[in-house]
Amino acid sequence: MSEKRIEWNSNFAFMMAMIGSAVGLGNIWRFPNVLYSNGGGSFMIPYIVSLFLLGISFVLVEYAVGFRFKKSIGRILFSISKKLEPIAWFIVLIVFLITTYYVCVVGWDLIYVVLSFTKAWGANPDTFFASNVLQATDSISGIFQIVPIVLASVFAIWFMIWFIVKRDLNDGIGNVSKILLPTLCLMVVIIVVFSLTLPGASIGYTQIFTPDWNALTNLNVWLAAFGQIVFSLSLGMAIAMTYASYLPEKSRLIDSAVTVAFSNSAFEVFNSIGIFSILGFMALSTKIPFDQLVTEGTGLAFVVFPQVFNTMGPMGSIIGPLFFICILFAGITSAIALLEVVTYAISEKFNIERKRTVTVICIVGFLISTMFATGIGSTILGAFDAFLNNFALLLGILIECIIFGWIYDFNKLIETLNKDSRIKVGKTWKAVIKYILPICIAVLWIQGVYSTITSSDNLSLTIMGILTVILIVLPIVFAKLPAKNEDYYKVD
Repeated sequence: MSEKRIEWNSNFAFMMAMIGSAVGLGNIWRFPNVLYSNGGGSFMIPYIVSLFLLGISFVLVEYAVGFRFKKSIGRILFSISKKLEPIAWFIVLIVFLITTYYVCVVGWDLIYVVLSFTKAWGANPDTFFASNVLQATDSISGIFQIVPIVLASVFAIWFMIWFIVKRDLNDGIGNVSKILLPTLCLMVVIIVVFSLTLPGASIGYTQIFTPDWNALTNLNVWLAAFGQIVFSLSLGMAIAMTYASYLPEKSRLIDSAVTVAFSNSAFEVFNSIGIFSILGFMALSTKIPFDQLVTEGTGLAFVVFPQVFNTMGPMGSIIGPLFFICILFAGITSAIALLEVVTYAISEKFNIERKRTVTVICIVGFLISTMFATGIGSTILGAFDAFLNNFALLLGILIECIIFGWIYDFNKLIETLNKDSRIKVGKTWKAVIKYILPICIAVLWIQGVYSTITSSDNLSLTIMGILTVILIVLPIVFAKLPAKNEDYYKVD
């Protein structure tokens, strides 16, 4: 027998979980660099256009599909056509693989939460991160060199998300999201307000509000804006589809989607003011040109900012922990959302109790994550990230657009969205999903594949080749396995 259907106990819990899933590491350390590198203030024009035209449009697709079917992505695509089930497992596998390395990055941050209270990274954070934390090596034999501190932090993060997701939807993800997200926002407000009082803050934040209008004629700027929206809103990962499937009837889907999208964008823009202000302070204090300080990812979080906190003196021991705890909370709320997609898909098909499903997934996930806690772990992680985001995920989004825009009766999605929402959608939204979004995704995908192949070394290309085989074979295997849930093959 299938398990009794679970639902969110409040719209607030759903909203906090959705915003928490979107607000992740990309908001904190990716967006500021994308903003700065693509025209500063003028970048907000293609960014807002992308948010409305593409980001919200695709989120609405996932909301409508999840809410209408009230099933996992595997069962949804099987309901449309049994030939489509491998596509669902392709997406689920992408999400699972992303989770395995995402947890490792959050684990690095957990290390820095502890280090930040005493600034234990010393006077050379760059060397410390590479030599003391990653213990990176160029030799392939580094795969057998376990880095204990990273392995311990990875285990800790996997344990945290296991403890949250194994619980009932509302007791676990719902309650944690209602606590972590407001706390995260409060800490970001404190950091931003403090950063604006620093000497040189104006050197930084004026970069956001000083536009380079010539950038608007550059196609790459528009692609960068679209790419940021894709990754920032976690499009194509079936998170919105999964969370929306737990909504009760009479839910205002469009209103919720717009609120989530705007909240996510407001967070990353507001956070950028703080990031840029702090970098402005660093530029003034050290006489290092501002453009040499602006970077993204681990370079910004674990190298540049520790240097900044060193420069702040005693205040660095307060703002530093706040900053790294913000990253930790953002990472956890995103990680539990990723894990929920995988959990729902597996538990629904194979009719396995939730706690057991989560336990097995987390054990397998941790075992895979151990390779990121080795001497060449950062190299493997980089290959995973480039391949899954630039190739696999974008391909998944493109396929979803084709399925729901061309194969499924799109008018049913319009009916579902408009039923109880105050905001309505119609032919314009339909045209965006059927024509505009697939074209944009295809261009972004081609650009991503080209840049990934041309910029990767032989080891990374080998890893990507292995991932390609895995993403072809395993989805077919999972689709062929017989379902243990008697309702799985029922088509509404």
